Amino acid sequence: MYIKLIKPLFDFLIAIVALLLCLPLIVLVAFFLYVFQDGNVFFTQLRPGRNGVIFKLIKFKTMKDTKDAQGELLPDHKRLTKVGSFVRKTSLDELPQLLNVIKGQMSIVGPRPLLVEYLPLYNTEQEKRHNVKPGITGWAQVNGRNAISWSKKFSLDVWYVNNLSFFLDLRIVFLTVKKVLVKDGISSETSSTMEKFTGN
Repeated sequence: MYIKLIKPLFDFLIAIVALLLCLPLIVLVAFFLYVFQDGNVFFTQLRPGRNGVIFKLIKFKTMKDTKDAQGELLPDHKRLTKVGSFVRKTSLDELPQLLNVIKGQMSIVGPRPLLVEYLPLYNTEQEKRHNVKPGITGWAQVNGRNAISWSKKFSLDVWYVNNLSFFLDLRIVFLTVKKVLVKDGISSETSSTMEKFTGN
């Protein structure tokens, strides 16, 4: 009952309230990104949702589209702006995803929506992360986020799917607030963002 009725209703109501409360902050962040990132404010990308259904995710853009002489994008750490870095560290880049929640494509809490190209790389166990809607925050995010390995992250995602409950979601929300305040686990140990998943 919680997964089918209560969780979707809570997601919608919380997202509406959060969007209204954060609207001044969203406008402010958008303004600074527009000024310091050559007009690049939003980042959209196709991501798999529940049961692998593809949707368009929206976030604040934290990197410029600077390319090298061959027309290839520069490494993440060279494209990440100071304003973008602050937006990432404070997790403000996630705020536009409230729109995805309102549209029913995401939940407040759930496994993070990853790249479409990863779909054929998951093993049978890892595929279970798509049995629920992806979330703005999740069990893996409060237990290491980008600082843990892919295998550990997927293991935490599947654990969440198997143990999903109202109280677990509530715990994750509180732990997320704590993580954001201490800016913990934003990047991996070897990259400004997170290395790509290349399979098991």
